[in-house]
Amino acid sequence: MSWDAKAAQREPAPQDAAQEALAGRPSPQGVGGPLPPPAPGAMSYTYTTDLAAIRAAVYRQAREAGLPEPRAIDLVLAVSEVAANTIRHANSAGSLKIWYDTEEIVCQIEDDGLISDPLAGRRRPSLDAMGGHGLWIVHQVCDQVDMHSDETGTTIRLHMKLPGRRTG
Repeated sequence: MSWDAKAAQREPAPQDAAQEALAGRPSPQGVGGPLPPPAPGAMSYTYTTDLAAIRAAVYRQAREAGLPEPRAIDLVLAVSEVAANTIRHANSAGSLKIWYDTEEIVCQIEDDGLISDPLAGRRRPSLDAMGGHGLWIVHQVCDQVDMHSDETGTTIRLHMKLPGRRTG
């Protein structure tokens, strides 16, 4: 795998999403609400500590779906950041589901943890912050991030548009 710094540059996440969430209006990125079920036939993986197999599976599925290598690497980074949060903060195994269609590839990570901040990952953390960088990076590299977290657990869904598809 190679990394192309120019291809990895992304536009910053819009501040409107954070402002809408603070104002109590729903965000187009899906803050808080329950998510629909994964697509039928989604690949499913469980992890506890070793993320190497998860990274390999995401990369393999991303390339199979048609993501160019730099974007596949971005998706691996994003999934790895969220999965590492499971290992660090949740007292449970994590679950990863991956599916794609002609428009996008989606990775869903679930665990028993709770994210109490509905704006987690939407605000740029200060450089000296002890945490919060991972979810912020996830929001920078993915085309859409959906998150639902309550006392039953957390589900984070990462979306990437496939090449040659319209973005809106």
